[in-house]
Amino acid sequence: MKISVVLPAKNEAGAIGETISKIHALNIPTEIIVVNDGSTDTTKEVSEQACAKVISHPYSKGNGAAIKTGARNASGDVIIFMDADGQHDPQDIPRLLAKIEQGYDLVVGARQKGSQASVGRGIANGLYNNLASYMTEHKVEDLTSGFRAVRAEKFREFLYLLPNGFSYPTTSTMAFFRAGYSVTYVPIHAAKRIGKSHIQPLKDGMRFFIIIFKIATLFSPLKMFIPIAFLLFMMATGWYGYTLWEMGRFTNMSALLYTGSIMIFLMGLISEQITALMYKDQS
Repeated sequence: MKISVVLPAKNEAGAIGETISKIHALNIPTEIIVVNDGSTDTTKEVSEQACAKVISHPYSKGNGAAIKTGARNASGDVIIFMDADGQHDPQDIPRLLAKIEQGYDLVVGARQKGSQASVGRGIANGLYNNLASYMTEHKVEDLTSGFRAVRAEKFREFLYLLPNGFSYPTTSTMAFFRAGYSVTYVPIHAAKRIGKSHIQPLKDGMRFFIIIFKIATLFSPLKMFIPIAFLLFMMATGWYGYTLWEMGRFTNMSALLYTGSIMIFLMGLISEQITALMYKDQS
């Protein structure tokens, strides 16, 4: 197999040279592609000196956009995506590729306890994993890890779904599950990054809620909408029973809750049909 390694990078001059050198030392990749996402430091120059192919964005488009650029330009049968900031150990690459050789389509490096992450991000990742496990009915060990190996042809099927921001791992993982492709995990340890993180806790906190709904809509919207519709239906029935006993009548609140439960169920049903069309065979 031809192996391409794609490193999205924005102002990673402090770590990217060493990362590329470690990857070269493995003698595995056919090519190493650095997608320079509008860096204002010497990321491009350092990458070229380390003998990587550099593709530069004229301005910063986002981590997901860099991933898409790398996937479009990669010539390998398998693409390794990893961070350029020193968090991911290139020595784990052979372990990911071993799973690909066993027949898996997507192999994710699952960060273990003790990996460098803030408490808030750890809690959020745990909630993501639990929700994704519920939606897919498979144990999801790390939904948001950016260290992964994937069959290039299958990954490109979902490029149009991927956002330009930081949630590309979530989207791609759920897309693979939804399409019926084989997904597995390899335990890894993520080190402390070199340089300043590009994630802003307050601004990116809103991504939590967006990702929650994105997980649902990318896999099976009905699994998200039906529990909410059922809850409203039970509330309506309970309130109707109370008002019937106390006042002997059917109230507007009961009507509103019943209507809301039906509307939410129908929204879920329509969303399910739209989701099915998204994964229709494009050939």
